[in-house]
Amino acid sequence: MTHYKKRKPLISVITIVKNDEKKINKTIRSVLNQRFKDFEYIIVDGKSTDKTLKIVNRYKKKINKIVSRKDKNLWDAMNTGIRLSTGRIIGIINSGDVYYPQTLKFVSNYFKRFKNLDYLFGPVKKDRILYRFEPEKIYYRMNIYPSHSGGFFIKSKAQKQVGYYDKTLKFGADHDLFYKIIVKHKLKGMIAKKSEVFAKFDLGGISSKISFCKTYFY
Repeated sequence: MTHYKKRKPLISVITIVKNDEKKINKTIRSVLNQRFKDFEYIIVDGKSTDKTLKIVNRYKKKINKIVSRKDKNLWDAMNTGIRLSTGRIIGIINSGDVYYPQTLKFVSNYFKRFKNLDYLFGPVKKDRILYRFEPEKIYYRMNIYPSHSGGFFIKSKAQKQVGYYDKTLKFGADHDLFYKIIVKHKLKGMIAKKSEVFAKFDLGGISSKISFCKTYFY
């Protein structure tokens, strides 16, 4: 009997959520409604006590992996999603934020066109379109890229090379990771065209008032 190895998806999309019953639905729908279909979807829930998990489970036939467990913090939850991912490219979109329908198609096109590309940023719409990629300024400022949630994709082999998010840090583990990506490992990255907006950030959500990583486990 011949056993065929299951084909791995091109992209793994990870959503981190905790107690966000009002916003998780729109995030899930934005992922599932992508016009590009070669992806897997992973949701990591931080043991929500509201109706979040009930909403997530409505889509369980379309979501590849659902995990609900108590994590140390946001970064620990992200690491869980990364460990579960099998795609060649990894993207993270937090609950409340949404992808535009063409986002994963844009991502696929860039990694296909630029073979040596390790990571990619895409413009993100908040109160305006954020479009900035200034890696040379990583030494003295944090806002060198549009957004971590919804706007960042990295090859899985590059993620393994750099390592996981530092879960011992309360805040700034994303900046710490990008410092390693840019300075320590000197990986190759770029930003998509300004007209190719990847995601919309939820200005009405609590993450617009207080950093998502501060609110996730409080």
